[in-house]
Amino acid sequence: MKEITFTLNDETVRVTEDPLKRLLDVLREDLGMTGVKEGCGEGECGACSILLDGKLVNACMVPLGVVEGREVVTPEGLRETEKGKTLIEAFADTGAVQCGFCTPGMVMAAEALLEENADPSEEEIRQALSGNLCRCTGYDLIIKGVRAAAERGKELW
Repeated sequence: MKEITFTLNDETVRVTEDPLKRLLDVLREDLGMTGVKEGCGEGECGACSILLDGKLVNACMVPLGVVEGREVVTPEGLRETEKGKTLIEAFADTGAVQCGFCTPGMVMAAEALLEENADPSEEEIRQALSGNLCRCTGYDLIIKGVRAAAERGKELW
């Protein structure tokens, strides 16, 4: 057991835990961040996507000890920002949400993309979302949602 200190959604948190425990488990079980989902547990589906120092990562693949002194943003943290609100509204307005299981990970991937490229092409959006699996949609509405967010949030990204 070790005390790990990091920034979670703009708040400093301290967790005393095995540094090899998956960040996904700590976020969900210890810190109540249930927007981070467990899908495959192998880093393939994107349901557990978070931003670690601004970069998109799968929390199921990150040992807790790695986040010492770093910044973690979960879907709960993103949704409190203007960027997050813009993404969520665009997804809702375009019908990009069906069952909702993949939505938090898709939104996190969209945020990471738009931070790097505020006006992505359809191909760039498809590439950015390629690490996130959705079993309900054909992805077209999700791509439409990302494009709508980019258009609405021109001053944000």
